[in-house]
Amino acid sequence: MTTDTAVAAAPAAAQRPEPGPMDLILALGRRLPSWWPLALCLLLGTLAGLGYGAMKTPNYTATSYVVVNPERGAETATALGFAHAYGRVVSNAAVLADAQAATGIPANELRNRVQAVTSPEAPMIEIVGSDVRADKAATNANEVARALTAYANASAASTGVRLSVLSKAPTPTAPASPSIWIAGAVGACAGGLLGCLILLVKPSGRRGSASVVPAPAPSKAGQPAREATR
Repeated sequence: MTTDTAVAAAPAAAQRPEPGPMDLILALGRRLPSWWPLALCLLLGTLAGLGYGAMKTPNYTATSYVVVNPERGAETATALGFAHAYGRVVSNAAVLADAQAATGIPANELRNRVQAVTSPEAPMIEIVGSDVRADKAATNANEVARALTAYANASAASTGVRLSVLSKAPTPTAPASPSIWIAGAVGACAGGLLGCLILLVKPSGRRGSASVVPAPAPSKAGQPAREATR
């Protein structure tokens, strides 16, 4: 009986397919620690963040301040209202047309590099200029502030307020964009979060494989396996 069983099992063993690349990868994954997806995602996220920080072009910002002064007989609330009004017209074509000659940047492109910020408490306008060059960022802010002042003072007789440049934008010494180390830290956080999600949804392969009981091999001529092993 023992010889017959060995002969019957030989064709079954010969028909087993050879392990493919995916089987080898799965076998390697079973031998690794259960937390390997988290470590891999942390590594990939950190490398992606560092690469993005190294390849991204730095961006500089500079800020100049324009103050709105009420004329004689005008109230402070009037100056505050005009500060908000003139803050909205910074991107006006009439203002940018005067500034583009000094900056050498077309009005449509200069509109994307300059923005105005107003305060709800003080009659002041912040002109923020940006550029990939530090000196150009300061030039954009200062020239737009000058052009806005000239545009507003042309109507000072009717508005009752006058604008003046309170502080010119200095040349920034450091870029406003995140550094390479901050980008790497952000990438590591994103990779760690992804790794934790993978661990939460990953099925426990070892626990499932331990509960499977192999079925007895069938004996020759349909005899029960218990009798074939005698």
